Amino acid sequence: MDLNAKLYIAGHRGLVGSALMRNLRAKGYENFVTRTHAELDLTSQAAVEAFFDQEKPDYVFLAAAKVGGIHANNTYPAEFIRDNLAIQTNIIHAAYNNKVKRLLFLGSSCIYPKLAPQPMKEEHLLTGPLEPTNRPYALAKIAGIEMCWSYNRQYGTQYLAVMPTNLYGPGDNYHPENSHVIPALIRRFHEARVSNAPTVTVWGTGTPKREFLYSEDMADACVYLMNLPDAQFIPLLGQDRNDGLPPLMNIGVGHDLTIRELAETVARVVGYPGALEFDTAKPDGTPRKLMDVGRLNAMGWKAATDMRSGLAAAYRDFLATNT
Repeated sequence: MDLNAKLYIAGHRGLVGSALMRNLRAKGYENFVTRTHAELDLTSQAAVEAFFDQEKPDYVFLAAAKVGGIHANNTYPAEFIRDNLAIQTNIIHAAYNNKVKRLLFLGSSCIYPKLAPQPMKEEHLLTGPLEPTNRPYALAKIAGIEMCWSYNRQYGTQYLAVMPTNLYGPGDNYHPENSHVIPALIRRFHEARVSNAPTVTVWGTGTPKREFLYSEDMADACVYLMNLPDAQFIPLLGQDRNDGLPPLMNIGVGHDLTIRELAETVARVVGYPGALEFDTAKPDGTPRKLMDVGRLNAMGWKAATDMRSGLAAAYRDFLATNT
């Protein structure tokens, strides 16, 4: 991407979008076009088409989505499938109509089957049933991958989907009910420390294993991929094939830990000295979700931030924005 290229980051205020903005700015990019949710309703086809027709971005990072944890996915399944289908359909089609050079579509590791082989490879997509608690969201994201692939094959577009593992970092959502596991734990342990609560309750058994990626590392991987030369980028797109390997790239760290180990680490970072209790009546979700990042690593990129350092940075962000 030329440093003067016009870049559109859909969802630039979120965890993913804000990390992309910081990474791109640090690399010298300055020509950004952004709109807040209030300024542009991405679920409106007419509004999105008018925006693209006016701004004509060269490159698009599609990071806008309706997201949330298990509670939010269980409570608002209709919104999760409806809004995400609308957002990605409108942006991908408008990008094609306005001759966007490259588009990066951000998905989620929940696209893979609930009981996929571990670690999960890109070719495991659509090989088994999904986790029911986030199936509407996962199906929307799978449809986005298929749409990118279809446009690449029919129109010769350069649209790549990336599947980051579970993310955390600056700009996360710390809502007590609708947040993901790390920001939820940060808030819970912080409030317990402040109130001197003797115990903190964690959902589930603590035995599921999860992989976590610091959001700044995720952004660096995305920009790395978007800057690949044609000789490396185009073979990823599936423009000339329908062989079961979609234009998809996993982004992760390649190792995981149990929810119990995660909770204990967050407690240490926050400085909470009390005991942990596990509410086994609450759902665990998928037993394990480890990404195979061999393809990305082989191309020359690896995550740089260790878990303890990333959690410490996330906690500093929480203190700066929520206390």
